[in-house]
Amino acid sequence: MELLHAAHVPAGDGPFPTIVALHGWGASAHDLFALAPFLHGGQALVLCPQGPVEVPIAQGVAGYGWFPLTAGAPPDPAAFRKAVETVRRFLDEAVERYPADPRKLVLLGFSQGGVVAYDLALREPERFAGLAALSSWLPEEVAEQVPPSDALRNLPALVIHGSRDPMIPVARAHESRDRLLRLGVPVSFREYPMEHEIRPEALRDLVGWLEEKVLSPIVLA
Repeated sequence: MELLHAAHVPAGDGPFPTIVALHGWGASAHDLFALAPFLHGGQALVLCPQGPVEVPIAQGVAGYGWFPLTAGAPPDPAAFRKAVETVRRFLDEAVERYPADPRKLVLLGFSQGGVVAYDLALREPERFAGLAALSSWLPEEVAEQVPPSDALRNLPALVIHGSRDPMIPVARAHESRDRLLRLGVPVSFREYPMEHEIRPEALRDLVGWLEEKVLSPIVLA
């Protein structure tokens, strides 16, 4: 596969509900992997790809990102589209290689990874069972380019943010929520007194949202 990634594969034959988790700027494929035992009781296939952009962190130490960042400026459109297409190819390859249930494919993104997740899920809502954006933002230019689709009304989204986030102000999460609502996306919004992080209470609500809104089996009368 094109991207280095970490994979949590449950015991058994599958197919399994699948969560693809996109890390933030300067992190790696291992950053969100610790969530795997908690998501769907450890019975979900969790895939954590690593961004292709190398980010110098310290002498001899590198993190990774999805597209170059310039403080105060929107993403370069060409670099951003390249990042989204890279993740799309990863998804195509992943559902072929791993025992994924394509009917229960969830896209989760933290910080910069959430921007990529927003774009991909909103452009192809019929492909995903849910979208979770943690400590992230939905740029106006991304929201404006989302094509109208009735499928957006069937894409449950969870937005989680910290009121003390020093990197991405919580006001940007409020804007993201409002843009999702204008697109017709059903949104669950959670705000916590935390910084740029995932606290236990945020993880608890993420787990609950996955079970209640996304992964619970549909019972036909």
